[in-house]
Amino acid sequence: MIYNFDTLPDRTATESIKWHTYAPEVLPMFVADMDFISPEPVVRALRERVEHGVFGYPQEIKEFRPLIQAWLASHYHWSCQPEDLVFIPGVVVGLNMACVALAEPGEGVLMQPPVYGPFLRAPQYANAVRQEAPLHQDASSGSYEIDWEVFEAAITKQARLFMLCNPHNPVGRVFRRDELERMAEICLRHNLIIISDEIHCDLVYSGCRHIPIASLDPEVARNTITLMAPSKTFNIAGLNASFTVIQNPELRKRFEDARRGLVGGINLMGWVAARAAFQEGQEWLDQLLVYLEGNRDFLYGYIQQNLPDIDMAKPEGTYLAWLDCRKVILDEGPFKFFLEKAQVALGNGPGFGTGGEGFVRLNFGCPRSLLEEGVKRMKSALEQVCDNRHKNQ
Repeated sequence: MIYNFDTLPDRTATESIKWHTYAPEVLPMFVADMDFISPEPVVRALRERVEHGVFGYPQEIKEFRPLIQAWLASHYHWSCQPEDLVFIPGVVVGLNMACVALAEPGEGVLMQPPVYGPFLRAPQYANAVRQEAPLHQDASSGSYEIDWEVFEAAITKQARLFMLCNPHNPVGRVFRRDELERMAEICLRHNLIIISDEIHCDLVYSGCRHIPIASLDPEVARNTITLMAPSKTFNIAGLNASFTVIQNPELRKRFEDARRGLVGGINLMGWVAARAAFQEGQEWLDQLLVYLEGNRDFLYGYIQQNLPDIDMAKPEGTYLAWLDCRKVILDEGPFKFFLEKAQVALGNGPGFGTGGEGFVRLNFGCPRSLLEEGVKRMKSALEQVCDNRHKNQ
């Protein structure tokens, strides 16, 4: 079927964090969920399950493991066994479980900021220490690269884990094979376990390819916990269905033990939606990627033509744009400025840690009309500031 991504669903009467955090006149472009209706097979499967009318304790859907195995094999040429899969209610839960399971108090957890906020907080829940190897931004292109000297220098004797975000949120990088191989080699040499958040793996654009770091070779796989989910891919984040791939039985047991009676599994509706998504969601995903790439290119072109003081490197993956506003002189910072003067809510750069000051994150996973309205508001607000400064000179 042909899907329509141009129609904006009315989410104002729902329990959406995105649409209820700010006043009704504010366009919310901060939370990483999309303003698109989920694939028709997912909606249909949920509707049929609801019509049954009984919602008792669920067991694991038996065909789910083969579905994930098939998805990983067909999309990433990655072979895993059914027992390698562990089901959890969210990737952020998995990040915290991994730190609790594998890092002793005082040990180091390495990461590459600016990075998704829960990365920054995860070590503290295990009484571990956050260690940083900030990504390097190329001055000419705005794209981010790994500074290998900084990466190795950040690894202390206390370092135990490396938390990788790939595709990277918020900078939009999809790391190349050579980059992944070098990161893996360094981690193996320093005995660091890799915790790889790959939740945006299915949202990668033309010319790029996602490679799970654990798929590089068996030795890397034995040293890696991979976190994935259909939530970003099929816009079902609220249904709490995620999984990990852990091919080392010892690591898998330690990860499972970290549940400690506190972390459950996937809920009934999450099972139903995830199964339908992996079974019948490919057609929707194919069309979504075309639309998102069009949104990305529209946004990039609009900023270049109309917001010359804001820099944006084209994301290679995710539906998130990392906007560099440091050339714009805004006393209150770009987040507060665009919220108050443009009525556009963006992700606040400092919330992504080192390197986030002066940046905002914009979610372009929405109908083109909403995206266009958002950037026009931003343009108008900046023009008003320039006009006022002109008058006061």
